[in-house]
Amino acid sequence: MKYNIIAIILLIFSVQHIKSQAILIHKSKKPFLIDGDLSDWKTPFSQEFVIHNSGEKTTQSTVASLSWDKNFLYIAYNCVDFEIIGKEREKDAPLFETDDLVEIFFSPTVEVKSYIEIGVNAFNTNYDLTIQCLADDCSKRKPDLSLTIKGLQAASKINEFGYSVEIAIPFSSLNEITNGNFKTPKIGTIWKGNLFRIDFGKTKEYQSLKPYQSKKHGFHQPVEFAKLKFVK
Repeated sequence: MKYNIIAIILLIFSVQHIKSQAILIHKSKKPFLIDGDLSDWKTPFSQEFVIHNSGEKTTQSTVASLSWDKNFLYIAYNCVDFEIIGKEREKDAPLFETDDLVEIFFSPTVEVKSYIEIGVNAFNTNYDLTIQCLADDCSKRKPDLSLTIKGLQAASKINEFGYSVEIAIPFSSLNEITNGNFKTPKIGTIWKGNLFRIDFGKTKEYQSLKPYQSKKHGFHQPVEFAKLKFVK
């Protein structure tokens, strides 16, 4: 019993430590080729994703890396997956209902009133949308699929152990979003957001880079978004 209590305390401490850390976005010296092949990534990859509302270990591993240059925010995911579920679909299909996929939610403001959601499956299909919070905790929200991020690049590649995804988001297009409050970042700029994966395996798992304390509203908890910090 004593050891079980110690283990629980250590798990809680570990989750809180992970939550308190900013997700670092490292600056790249050159653009990435967005083809789903991660061999050209030099910036560090994250610790493994965890179950989004408990911090527990996932069945299949996911890691990610973020980078940026003067033109783009780049995100790379490496997903272990021995049963990839999904198929190529139309742009802006609701992949989160059917397919294995990765996602990023992000906002340029600390007090998040709206945020961008981008998802990509293992078959090169992606969607982009805006979520408008209708309540302080975003328990009520309105998706807007009319968003089209001009110049958004996304590519997936299936491999022996699962699949990988690369995304490039042009700052110029974010800056054009009406009432989006985006500005091209500089070193030290902080956004809010989180990275996710939905794994439709034998057991459906909702994974995130930073875990949440609350079990309400799934991934849509901007109050608990992590800091996304642009660094050298």
